[in-house]
Amino acid sequence: MSYPGYPPTGYPPFPGYPPAGQESSFPSPGQYPYPSGFPPMGGGAYPPATSGGYPGAGGYPAPGGYPAPGGYPGAPQPGGAPAYPGSGFPGGQMPSQYSGGQVPYPSQINTESFSSCPAFSPVSLDYSNEPSAMTQGTQGTVQPAANFDALRDAEILRKAMKGFGTDEQAIVDVVSNRSNDQRQQIKAAFKTMYGKDLIKDLKSELSGNMEELILALFMPSTYYDAWSLRKAMQGAGTQECVLIEILCTRTNQEIREIVRCYQSEFGRDLEKDIRSDTSGHFERLLVSMCQGNRDENQSVNHQMAQEDAQRLYQAGEGRLGTDESCFNMVLATRSFPQLKAMMEAYSRMANRDLLSSVSREFSGYVESGLKAILQCALNRPAFFAERLYYSMKGAGTDDSTLVRIVVTRSEIDLVQIKQMFTQMYQKTLSTMIASDTSGDYRKLLLAIVGQ
Repeated sequence: MSYPGYPPTGYPPFPGYPPAGQESSFPSPGQYPYPSGFPPMGGGAYPPATSGGYPGAGGYPAPGGYPAPGGYPGAPQPGGAPAYPGSGFPGGQMPSQYSGGQVPYPSQINTESFSSCPAFSPVSLDYSNEPSAMTQGTQGTVQPAANFDALRDAEILRKAMKGFGTDEQAIVDVVSNRSNDQRQQIKAAFKTMYGKDLIKDLKSELSGNMEELILALFMPSTYYDAWSLRKAMQGAGTQECVLIEILCTRTNQEIREIVRCYQSEFGRDLEKDIRSDTSGHFERLLVSMCQGNRDENQSVNHQMAQEDAQRLYQAGEGRLGTDESCFNMVLATRSFPQLKAMMEAYSRMANRDLLSSVSREFSGYVESGLKAILQCALNRPAFFAERLYYSMKGAGTDDSTLVRIVVTRSEIDLVQIKQMFTQMYQKTLSTMIASDTSGDYRKLLLAIVGQ
């Protein structure tokens, strides 16, 4: 699958970036080369050493100009990630509504692996002059309906599908204005009232993208993530961009529940499937992610941030070759606020942002995975806004990515994602969805996203 329209003519300016006083050390937005596909182009320095705005090879501080690892007072010594306590899963078991190891629906989702996906941008999305979503709170576009009545909604859906034709608008009105938990209650009420499975009835009435979107909305959120991961690794090929999008962005609790659900619903071990479908440093990064053991302490240790920045410099820019395990250890274990502080320390120390260093030191899917983690540390809504933009940019639409992000973020931070989308691309998410989709599929997407 190709994505016409690359490379972009340039990225919009990002307020507060680069840090004040360092403007001359960074290329202008239009000077960032953008890879033609996913994974990013390998080989050679990226961006090239000759790119405008970068100093020549001799312009960077010599590796010897920095203290060796451990040179800072109290600096941690190499030795791997810290030990974590056992990862017992919280909560009860997911309801086992679906049986067997195969993903049961939707039947018409393309099972072929993506030959290329839009790469994650090398541009830092640090809106340091603005309150982040973490500090101002996140908000979904879908809220639980007041005066909710599952029996009444089940009756509305039954009437919408009864007889000749389907009243798609009635389905849109109900589904887009109920939370995921409320949709599960509607599904149970439907079976109680009519002795029929709502999902099977919907499948018989709908098709294509509308079917995929409706069924995604009716899946329990944890099940949908587990289902998406299973689908990404099922059959020939692997959809690596899906693995990155889910495993590198979810919280510890979400990941542990996904792992448990994956086992209980599909009878498979997620870590084993990852090991059999990926390899090398990308495999190790995803295995680290699916442990769900990232530090979630929201306070920042600035001494540790400085030490980690030094460690990563010595593991990459400051040596011949790359110590990939050091990058894996820091990015897999530190909290997102801690990672953001470490990136700021790295920029001050190395006169280069860490995202650019990762692009120079890594390639392929491991590069994309590491940058996804860093971008989430900087601005998670902006990361998803970029994914949405490139799912629709150019000829054709990556509907599976569009559906997955809209559905999974609709009750979490889709309001902030919309704000970042407008700021980054000077157009609203609703406008782009309206121009890239059609029919009832468009109506339902717009109802969820909001104007």
